[in-house]
Amino acid sequence: MDLSDTVPYFICPNCKERSVDTDGRDGFTQQAPACRSCAFGFLFELEHDYYPAPTAGLVACDQDGRILAAGRGVFELTGFREGDLLGRNVSEAFGLTEFESGHDPIALSLEYSVRRLNERLTLRTRAGFEKKVVVDAFPALDADGGLLVALAAAV
Repeated sequence: MDLSDTVPYFICPNCKERSVDTDGRDGFTQQAPACRSCAFGFLFELEHDYYPAPTAGLVACDQDGRILAAGRGVFELTGFREGDLLGRNVSEAFGLTEFESGHDPIALSLEYSVRRLNERLTLRTRAGFEKKVVVDAFPALDADGGLLVALAAAV
């Protein structure tokens, strides 16, 4: 199958609203799509449709893993407000640990442009508590690169 024949899937890093868009331009404009639900400034394009956990928080990162935006649910899970996180490396900001040596899912997703699903890690909250989380990481499909990270409390 030719990738140009697939329909792009988009998700809002802020409110987790999912959508599809045939040309990635939200209709007739030349501007990249913004969220129709919450008016967040950009949508993240995914290769496959994705349903985040209801309590998950989404974090959008640049091609170096630095945080660009932290959506709803991140504060509730971690205690960090978006302003505390902007510009910081996502793994360091949340103190993500307990992955096999050399197998950091964030670094692997960035380096090899592969999605990593259901990674069970430990996160350090703003208050310093350790919390078990499930992490999903998705590489960006656009020319800018980057990463979308979903964080959810482990059950």
